[in-house]
Amino acid sequence: MIRALITVAVVLMTALPALAAVKIQEITSPGGIRAWLVEEHSLPFTALELRFEGGASLDAPGKRGATTLMTSTLEEGAGDLDSQGFAAAREALAADISFDVGDDAVSVSAQMLTENRDQVVALLKSALTEPRFDQDAIDRVRAQIDSLIRQDETDPGRISSRTLDRLAFGDHPYGTVRNGTLDSLAALTRDDLIAAKDAVLARDRVSVAAVGDITPEALGKLIDEVLGPLPAKGAPMPPHVTPDLTGGVTVVDFDSPQSVVNFGQPGITRDDPDFFAAYVLNHIIGGQGFSARLMDEVREKRGLTYGIGTFLMPLNLAETWQGTFSSANEKVAEAIGVVQDVWADVAANGVTEAELDAAKTYLTGSFPLRFDGNDRIAGILVGMMAEGLPASYVNDRNGYIEAVTLDDVKRVAQRLMTPGGLRFVVVGKPVGLQTTN
Repeated sequence: MIRALITVAVVLMTALPALAAVKIQEITSPGGIRAWLVEEHSLPFTALELRFEGGASLDAPGKRGATTLMTSTLEEGAGDLDSQGFAAAREALAADISFDVGDDAVSVSAQMLTENRDQVVALLKSALTEPRFDQDAIDRVRAQIDSLIRQDETDPGRISSRTLDRLAFGDHPYGTVRNGTLDSLAALTRDDLIAAKDAVLARDRVSVAAVGDITPEALGKLIDEVLGPLPAKGAPMPPHVTPDLTGGVTVVDFDSPQSVVNFGQPGITRDDPDFFAAYVLNHIIGGQGFSARLMDEVREKRGLTYGIGTFLMPLNLAETWQGTFSSANEKVAEAIGVVQDVWADVAANGVTEAELDAAKTYLTGSFPLRFDGNDRIAGILVGMMAEGLPASYVNDRNGYIEAVTLDDVKRVAQRLMTPGGLRFVVVGKPVGLQTTN
């Protein structure tokens, strides 16, 4: 019955007016931890998001995969509860508690009914501060990650993207796989997981957001209850790295009738004054929909691929501009040539007014649709906090998009786009292509 109630709560909250309802309160807990809150008391339900900066990039030397294994094992027992006991307690409380790891952050999500909030908070606190890391749980999760590593080794898309990362970032954590290798994963011990937890789950690097049936006072107490026992400071962050991407082609032989291609060049930081112009430019070149320049030239006009897209990747410690597509082995060389031609044309001539208007319409119209539930709103807010954006960004963001002019786009295209600087990684048996410097 309780599970049904929380499901209804999520569905009803999704139906509420989205962007207009987002009124962010900036609070500080009694213990000094900042948080953002959107109060919504119409339903007895709250979504909580925690984001710890650093993520898998904080793996200690020789311990690649430790943060991933640690994060994946947090819910496998805590305090007096073993793995099955923890899962049973979470189910009895109709709570959703999950943990995720990325290159830049460890994310913690919790959704709870108001009547069970104290018990859910206690369960979450135990997972973050008293994880058991029982050996049988470690071995079980390790086996799951081992299977993922083996699958990725035979996935041409993974091979392509990871080869591009290695070329761009070398020995930096971004240049290696956060799951680790089969050897590094196998060598990890319980002590390594404890060290990884203390390195990343610390109060000095956490962002907090909550949406739902909770007051600022109650949220402040909740934050201190959950996060207070954590270490005050985590491990030092790795250094910023400049992507070492130069023009050319890298071919990775793979037995397949088609080739998977990832391509990229250096990008732009999130706080750069030209970021929004670059964001609009990227959408025009390789954003969603058939109106994107690359989709039109590579797929619609020439039938060289089913789909192609580009994306800005402003990570915490590096910035790239990347794209991806697949093409038949005998057509991939032509497709790469078209991408290079589009890059050169836009760099030299900019885009059209019609393309700019269409991009603005899509980007401003789709933004409010993201705010369609407590959990999604909380996730957006915690991401904004982690990126150093102001709370007013929710209301100001579309204005930044609308302010982008045709001259802005042309200037940024000339500044950023380097047609001869695109690095293409091709995984397959491409006809007429070989690795170049």
